[in-house]
Amino acid sequence: MSLKKQFIKTKPVVKVTFSIDAKDASTAAVVGDFNNWNPEEGTLSKLKNGTFKATYDLVKDAIYEFKYLIDGVYVNEPEADSYKWNDFAGSENSVLAV
Repeated sequence: MSLKKQFIKTKPVVKVTFSIDAKDASTAAVVGDFNNWNPEEGTLSKLKNGTFKATYDLVKDAIYEFKYLIDGVYVNEPEADSYKWNDFAGSENSVLAV
């Protein structure tokens, strides 16, 4: 799993690449504050090596909570900037600061 941030000097956005190794999974998505926790808006594409990956433009100078949804199971990003408890979910969410 990894996060890659690419800051764009000419725009108020950061290109964030989400990738997760899930060779045995059939579907994966990233869900969070930036897409209303909607898996259809956070679909990740499966590569030949079994990694799911996608890049999204996120507004910079913001903090987002997110998780991966792999075959219906929520998973945190081990390389997240931090973690925040969510009472609604009853678990921690990954935190991304851009």
